[in-house]
Amino acid sequence: MEFHLWLSLVTICILGALSPGPSLAVVIKNTLAGGAKQGYASAISHGIGVALYAAITATGIAVIIVQSPMLFTFIQYAGALFLVYLGIKALMSKKQSLPINDEKAQTASDGSQVNGWRDGFLVAFLNPKLAIFFLALFSQFVDANATSQQKVIMTLTVGTIDALWYVFVAFSLSRGPILNKLKRNSHIIDKITGGFLIMLAARVVIN
Repeated sequence: MEFHLWLSLVTICILGALSPGPSLAVVIKNTLAGGAKQGYASAISHGIGVALYAAITATGIAVIIVQSPMLFTFIQYAGALFLVYLGIKALMSKKQSLPINDEKAQTASDGSQVNGWRDGFLVAFLNPKLAIFFLALFSQFVDANATSQQKVIMTLTVGTIDALWYVFVAFSLSRGPILNKLKRNSHIIDKITGGFLIMLAARVVIN
């Protein structure tokens, strides 16, 4: 792939990652509930999920998903149900009583409250609109003569940029006084996040 085309792909991927949505809400929620460890897990697994969709698209399999209304609808509603599940969990959250700076307490809460590897991957993979997005995007970069190396570069670019952005989000929230202030009001933030996730899921039914 020519360097200027790769830079164009990088720019589009960065803009796409910066766009707020359920992925950002999940990374923030998991970072607040489980600390940096679960935030990083959510970020990295989300990047893996996005990269998987990119790989599927690059190899042409995503065409099957887009051209099969039944399969697309199934994945779409499965994604909506997962968002509702995360939203309900957030709405039911209570104010944390554990000391914010107690590493042992936070470590204990990491495993019991959230599963960043699962949440990050599923919120990406259960989003069939990614298939449509990558079909539209990759059609500008992939042709019939595209090599396997070009497809790998595109896939790694998309997944890496996505993961790095959300790692930065998790890092920013888990350092300094920001996380302390947010954790004191985490139950309020969780309820706002939960409502946001449920509203996003409701759009599937409305549309």
